Amino acid sequence: MLAYIFRRLLYALPILIGVNLITFALFFIVNTPDDMARMQLGVKRVTPEAIEKWKADRGYDKPLFVNAAAGGVGTLTETIFFEKSVRMFVGDFGRADDGRDIAREIKARMWPSLAIALPTFILGMFVTVSLALLLAFFRATALDFWGVVLCVALMSISGLFYIIGGQYLIAKVWKLVPISGFGDGLDAWRFLILPVFIGVVSGIGSSTRWYRTIFLEEVSKDYVRTARAKGLAETVVFFRHILRNAMIPILTGVVVVIPLLFMGSLLTESFFGIPGLGSYTIDAINAQDFAVVRSMVFIGSVLYIVGLILTDISYTLVDPRIRFS
Repeated sequence: MLAYIFRRLLYALPILIGVNLITFALFFIVNTPDDMARMQLGVKRVTPEAIEKWKADRGYDKPLFVNAAAGGVGTLTETIFFEKSVRMFVGDFGRADDGRDIAREIKARMWPSLAIALPTFILGMFVTVSLALLLAFFRATALDFWGVVLCVALMSISGLFYIIGGQYLIAKVWKLVPISGFGDGLDAWRFLILPVFIGVVSGIGSSTRWYRTIFLEEVSKDYVRTARAKGLAETVVFFRHILRNAMIPILTGVVVVIPLLFMGSLLTESFFGIPGLGSYTIDAINAQDFAVVRSMVFIGSVLYIVGLILTDISYTLVDPRIRFS
C-alpha cells in the first residue's frame, strides 16, 4: 500500500506541473500583464506610465520564463513564472492586489468553509444513502414510485431557488435563524443552520436517485440471490452485502466533493455572506484579482489529486480483498 501511495504521489507531480503551466499560460500569455493592468486601472487612467507602475508594484515587470539580464540562478528565479507559479508548490502564493498575504487569507477562510461543507457532506451522505436504501428495499412499490417522482422533482429545481426560498421563508418570515452573516466561536452555529439545511435538501434529489440505481444494480447480482437462497433475511442481505459492495462506486463519486469541502461553495457563501474560500474566490473574480484566482485553481488541483488517492485507500477499508500492485 505504501509503495502504491508513493507511486501515485509521483504520478501526481507531472499532473500538477501541467495544470500549473496551463494556468500560467491562460493568465500571462493569453491575458498578458499589460492586459491585466488595463483592466485594473480602467479606461480613464490607462497610460504607459501607469501600466508600468502597476506591473512593477506587483512583480509583473519581469520576463516570463528567462531573465537573461539577471545572470546565474536569477536567470530562472527572477521571472514571472518562478515567482508566480513555481513558488506555489511550497505554499508561497504571494500577495493579492490589495496587499494582503494570500496564504494567510486561505488559512483564515478555510474554517468557515469547512464549518459549512463538513456538516452538509456528512448529513447529506447519511440522509441520501438512507433514503436510497429505503427506496431500494421497497422497490416496485408505491413508496418507491412516489419517492422517485419526488427525487426527479427536487432535481429539476435550481439550487438558487432553495437558497432564496429558504432565506425568505425560514429567515425572513419565520425568523428562526439569521438571514446571512457569520459569527465568531460558538455563536457561529446560528448562521450555519440554514446554509447546511439548504445544502442537504438541495442534494437529496440527485444523490438519492443515483444511490438507488447503484443499490438496484447490486440487488440483481448472483451473490445476492445466493445470500437469499441461504435463508438470510432481506435486511441482512441489504445491510451486510448490498450496502458493502455498493460503497465502492459511491466512494468513487464522493471524491468529486472532497475539494469542495476545503474550497467552499461559491453560491452558498456568497448569498449567506460567509467569509469562506468560496466567497473569497468570487470576490477575487469580480475584482479581477488574478493572483487569488490562480492560487485557488492550484489548490483545487492539489485537493482533487489528494481526493483520488484517498478514494483508492478507502476501497481497501470497504473491501479488504482489494489489493493494489
